[in-house]
Amino acid sequence: MSTAAIKPKRVLPGFSLSLGTTLLYVALIILIPVIALILKGAEIGPGQFWSIVTSPRTLAALRVTVTAAVAATIFNAFYGLLMAWVLTRYDFPGRRILDALMDIPFALPTAVAGISLTALYSANGWFGGPLQATGIELVYTLGGVALAMAFTSTPFVVRAIQPVLEDLDPALEQAALTLGARPFAIFRRVVLPAILPAWLAGSTVAFARSLGEFGAVVFIAGNLPFKTEIAALLAYIRLEEYDYQGAAAIALVLLMLALLVLVFSNLLQLRAARHLEIRR
Repeated sequence: MSTAAIKPKRVLPGFSLSLGTTLLYVALIILIPVIALILKGAEIGPGQFWSIVTSPRTLAALRVTVTAAVAATIFNAFYGLLMAWVLTRYDFPGRRILDALMDIPFALPTAVAGISLTALYSANGWFGGPLQATGIELVYTLGGVALAMAFTSTPFVVRAIQPVLEDLDPALEQAALTLGARPFAIFRRVVLPAILPAWLAGSTVAFARSLGEFGAVVFIAGNLPFKTEIAALLAYIRLEEYDYQGAAAIALVLLMLALLVLVFSNLLQLRAARHLEIRR
């Protein structure tokens, strides 16, 4: 006698409704704008698209954007790791306040951040005056662009690494220590493999965030064509000039760069996770 298969009950009720709501949100907020941008870029035509993105001003803006984003990401990769390490491994007065301050760039409007950074690092600012006395200028320079990008993208690295460090079993480090391993060897052989996927994820998202940064950069950069003008600002200028095709082409290049970086990051994370599983 055949028995009907018993359909297992779902662990979480309302899965269909939750999934449908999530997909609707993703479609309305993410997919439709991205698809619209791609379709708008496709209307331009390969020849004109190539002419727009290879024009001297566009290439200069892209070079400034990518260079500053790389510099900000390299800084945040190490600073974010250091800050996450301090917040998880040390107990000191004001630690919770410092932890809360890490989320300031998320809550602060980017335009306000740009104005604040410009005021602080200008020639008559608190930090700009002493720096200028030593020959270092940040306002209206590529360094200022990188500074603004670093400020807005710091939390991505810190918040990616911090929970992994908190969940890391301290017994692993203690075992390595009893076996005679030095602190740097413990970090390289025990801690780094565990946090590497999260570290790569946070750094990649920080880089993608820096590529599209606008509000915090426009005030401190000075927006000098061929010097400190970023690609997002150039796209905005093209919109003000009613050059919708030019704006769409520049925005599409930024979108493709961000997607390529995110895909590459996911591949690196999968490889690091598999390597960690094999070692275990």
